[in-house]
Amino acid sequence: MGTGIVATAGAAMPGLHTAATYVWALDAALLAFLVAAALRRWTWTTVRAQLADPVMAQFWGAPPMALMTVGTGALLLGKDWIGLPAALAVDWTLWTIGTVLGLATSVLVPLRMIGSGERAFAGWLMPVVPPMVSAASGALLAQHLPEGSSRQAMVLGCYALFGVSLFATMVIVPQIWQRLVQHGLGAASTVPTLWIVLGPLGQSITAANLLSGVHVVPGQTAFGVLYGTITWGFALLWVALAAAVTVRTARRGLPFALTWWSFVFPLGTLVTGTSALAAQVPSAMFSGVAVVLYGALVVAWATVAVRTVFQR
Repeated sequence: MGTGIVATAGAAMPGLHTAATYVWALDAALLAFLVAAALRRWTWTTVRAQLADPVMAQFWGAPPMALMTVGTGALLLGKDWIGLPAALAVDWTLWTIGTVLGLATSVLVPLRMIGSGERAFAGWLMPVVPPMVSAASGALLAQHLPEGSSRQAMVLGCYALFGVSLFATMVIVPQIWQRLVQHGLGAASTVPTLWIVLGPLGQSITAANLLSGVHVVPGQTAFGVLYGTITWGFALLWVALAAAVTVRTARRGLPFALTWWSFVFPLGTLVTGTSALAAQVPSAMFSGVAVVLYGALVVAWATVAVRTVFQR
């Protein structure tokens, strides 16, 4: 996810298309390796044990997003190397698998939490973000469908997926804020997960504006820009809050953990969302902020990747 979003976000950055394509190739190779390793180690008993754990269960939202991020990269970047037909085949396959898995996590994991008595943390958003990724990725695929009922059905289906994730997010975020107010931040290693809140925000901005580019119903463009700009404002507020908390915690000690990857993918979705807004409304503000955020994304990815490899 983290490496893939660096590639897909870079596709919209001037002069970075080739470099982003190499990052996508690295991400595709990592995905193939990790899938092979997971299939060798996972058993039904292991899966059930992870789903039974109230913390580990949340991160089952990551695999479907990883699949779809690589698929989107194939369509945006990989087509230069493997050709458009092959890129479409890869993207459709990964999008379909990712969407099915994402809908499953959106139902099964929240169902698991009912009556558990667990306190909400930002990781609760992980299982419900995949449908929003499906909506954004599906908008790109819809552009390659013939005009008519099939394209319309795809776009409307993506809006439905948009709704699945959006309203689930609206239920969960207030619980996260309530926990922060009443119980504080918790362990320092969990502080990076605050950045996960940017995931559904940034991805929804991206989805709304990519869908507005596939005209099948009136008012799509206006919805994308208005919704996107309003949500973008709140996302920047959350960046300020999360950054302040992260800096304050780092001064006291922020030990490395794999939760540091929470700095990467969510920020990347804000980059893609800002770039999507810039494409709809030519604005130096959106374009400039997108470049600044992308620079921060690359720094975050490089830092976390190095720490993962050498200091895990």
